[in-house]
Amino acid sequence: MNKSIITNVVAASLIVAGTASEGQLKEVLITTGLFALAGGVTNWLAVHMLFEKVPGLYGSGVISARFEDFKAGIHALVMEQFFSQENLDRFFTEMVTEDDHHTLDFSQVINETDLSPTFAGLVDTIMNSSFGGMLAMVGGEAAITPLKEPFITKMKVALNDVAHSPSFQHSVKTKLSSAPVSEELFLQVEHIVTARLNELTPHMVKDIIQTMIRQHLGWLVVWGGVFGGGIGLITSLIAF
Repeated sequence: MNKSIITNVVAASLIVAGTASEGQLKEVLITTGLFALAGGVTNWLAVHMLFEKVPGLYGSGVISARFEDFKAGIHALVMEQFFSQENLDRFFTEMVTEDDHHTLDFSQVINETDLSPTFAGLVDTIMNSSFGGMLAMVGGEAAITPLKEPFITKMKVALNDVAHSPSFQHSVKTKLSSAPVSEELFLQVEHIVTARLNELTPHMVKDIIQTMIRQHLGWLVVWGGVFGGGIGLITSLIAF
């Protein structure tokens, strides 16, 4: 079962148990459960708003709304590190010395590419959006930092899949074979990358990010319930 649901069910169970109890135990259970449920539901809503547009809630759906920034970041990453002039020279040499069925191997370049700036750009986009204020209440950037390695790993897998797909290989080989290794070639490859990125839609960008990090963001709900319940427990004990 989803850990977010488990957290909220446990919190609700404490409230139910409290209503069936008496005396101080009743107040402790109900207060703890209410605070835990408030923390869990609030963080669940925050995670939901990161990916989905909620009518009436300004700033929700920030991933889809800022998809142009995401595309621009990917474009810069691919052209500055993935398809640098040096790499293009090497790819061209590989292509002209192998048969037509040879697959251009981008694996080494992708694996050696530092994707930290991409993650940093994603975090910066989120924190500078209207969603940043809400995320600050649950730890801000520190709450997203544990997602860095899973994000980078899955991004490299995604880049490998795209770079070694038949359509991408065909497009690159066609452009490489019809142009000299020069600035013109670089511009041709940039055109390919831009064309592919332009095929992305806000929904596709949301799915990419959602697949990479949403399961990890579920821990925000868990810790929201834990800390909320802890605060409620302390509050109820102090009250008595």
